[in-house]
Amino acid sequence: PAQRGEREDSYARPDRFSAGEVDRNPDHVQTVGKFQQGVKYIIPKNILRSVLPHRLADRWLALHPPRDWTNLSLEEWERQLHRWHIVPADTEGYRKAEVTAGGVDTDELSAKTMECRGVPGLFFIGEVVDVTGYLGGFNFQWAWASGFCAGQALST
Repeated sequence: PAQRGEREDSYARPDRFSAGEVDRNPDHVQTVGKFQQGVKYIIPKNILRSVLPHRLADRWLALHPPRDWTNLSLEEWERQLHRWHIVPADTEGYRKAEVTAGGVDTDELSAKTMECRGVPGLFFIGEVVDVTGYLGGFNFQWAWASGFCAGQALST
């Protein structure tokens, strides 16, 4: 479970990894139907390449070939294409992290000035404070806004 100030989806740790399900054919292109219509000369690779990037189609087929050419097997193959189970193996580590967890507890700071309650004249702003936002500029906005508040407090 997330600690106070942490968001469960903000960062990854190997002990928090869980399986996910990816639909590699979200437009629901029916690949099996092409076989069932009697067009047996179209090989699975060409069908997959029509709905996936070529390298991904080739690799997926290498890992998940149809068991045989019966309708039942081809329908199962189709289900696998729409329900690809993945589990991340690891992270790129701290060196590649875009957001890290932890920092100065917000309970120790004035929300208006960012001044430390226990040490007057000491201010904390930006990424050093335990505030996490979604990627896409929210963390920059927090850094600018908290810096502005501290700057305003210091200018008075």
